[in-house]
Amino acid sequence: MDVIEAMRTTGTCRYYRDDPVPDDVLYAAFDAARFAPQGGNRQPVRWIAVRDQALKTALAERYLRLWREEFAPTGPSAPVADRHSKALTPSRDHAEHFADAPVILVLCARESALKVTDSNLGRTSVVGGASIYPTMQNLCLALRSVGVATTVTTMLCREEPAVRELLGIPDEYLTAAYVCAGYPARPFPARLRRRPVEEFVYLDRFGDPLYE
Repeated sequence: MDVIEAMRTTGTCRYYRDDPVPDDVLYAAFDAARFAPQGGNRQPVRWIAVRDQALKTALAERYLRLWREEFAPTGPSAPVADRHSKALTPSRDHAEHFADAPVILVLCARESALKVTDSNLGRTSVVGGASIYPTMQNLCLALRSVGVATTVTTMLCREEPAVRELLGIPDEYLTAAYVCAGYPARPFPARLRRRPVEEFVYLDRFGDPLYE
């Protein structure tokens, strides 16, 4: 598959077939993903492929509780949920069937290996993610190229201490995301809706459009 087509059609899959993702398919995707850029080539990323049903269920119980806290009538996203209740259905379905994903890939990173240059700016630090998330995106694209769909979520990162104990993650590693992966029960999207380039690319100064 052409890489541009993969980028334009990867999307988020919330409905999976029961078929397992073979070891060799995962291996090839991980093998491609590892060439993503990262600060100082420190290679902080580690993955845990969770297939055990009991472990998936334990993760799913925590995920569903967090999802309900977020989108329940009194949750912080309640107004959004109310306005977009129909659009929220796939997200709810995914939360309720989180354990049904053939494999849940837990993205971990060794904190001491992250090149963090924005920790003293008085805002949320994000730069360390530059050594983590390109690898994740490479993985999603590599899987998409062979017909495997993915869903990325960070909601479970709020449960890091419990997940660390559940999966035996050492203290020096943080959890950065969870990637559900499997063969999609529905077709891949033919077209994803995103802002046009004209709205978010500027020339020289923020707000001055490069493209009219």
